[in-house]
Amino acid sequence: MTPPPVVDAHHHVWDLAVRDQDWITGEELAPLRRTFTLADLEPEARAAGVVSTVLVQTVTVAEETPELLALADAGTLVAGVVGWTDLTAPDVSGTLASLRALPGGDRLVGIRHQVQGEPDPEWLLRPDVLRGLAAVAAAGLVYDLVVRPHQLPAAVRAAALLPELTFVLDHAGKPPVARRATHPWADGLRALAALPNTVCKLSGLVTEADPLSWTVEDLRPYADTVIEAFGPTRLMYGSDWPVCRLAAGYADVLATARELTDGLGDADRQSVLAGTAQRVYGLREPAG
Repeated sequence: MTPPPVVDAHHHVWDLAVRDQDWITGEELAPLRRTFTLADLEPEARAAGVVSTVLVQTVTVAEETPELLALADAGTLVAGVVGWTDLTAPDVSGTLASLRALPGGDRLVGIRHQVQGEPDPEWLLRPDVLRGLAAVAAAGLVYDLVVRPHQLPAAVRAAALLPELTFVLDHAGKPPVARRATHPWADGLRALAALPNTVCKLSGLVTEADPLSWTVEDLRPYADTVIEAFGPTRLMYGSDWPVCRLAAGYADVLATARELTDGLGDADRQSVLAGTAQRVYGLREPAG
């Protein structure tokens, strides 16, 4: 029997001939220092039964989001784009409207900022940032949260202040899998999940573990915590390709997600693998 279709709610592409990815530093990340395109991803995605994807920003450069929208417009795989804009700018609403008027602008489904790199743990609570987040909500978009565990308390407060905005937690909040620890990550995760306007991605766990020796059972306590906290209807699968390649191939990451959700019923597992992403991001139906 053919497995149900899958939506990959989180992946990236970049072209080093267009711009540098300045976050790719050190020997550990060296395998990522090359260009990754949709043409690289598409055969792997199709072979894995992935019918559509969400393409997510990588750099805080205004020119990147129009490029991602154009890529989405030119093909059928990318059903949604999570882009970047300066949330502290005075006219976030105008910028979002301009992005939506571009080729592929109808694929803009969310905004993300690299909060994990902000030195201020309460960056999300700055008045100018909250004003920008309110503009994201008013535009009918969601906000992807990429934070580390110590930044989760501020994320909880921001989500409570903006109940009209859906916050999508990327990579399960980056739990300390390699250290086999849960504190303070689990408390922050549960506090965020207690708010109804929050969703979580089952993504990025393989690269939070030891990339050379991880097992599914290493990841299971963290996945179980996420499933218990958010429930399958507020949980979505993402590959985090090509970053996942530091620890596992594309098909292996999906197989791991299937194993980590093996305790769910068919309908609940399908929510994680496709339904939640389609609903939360408002993704168009895949072509043909």
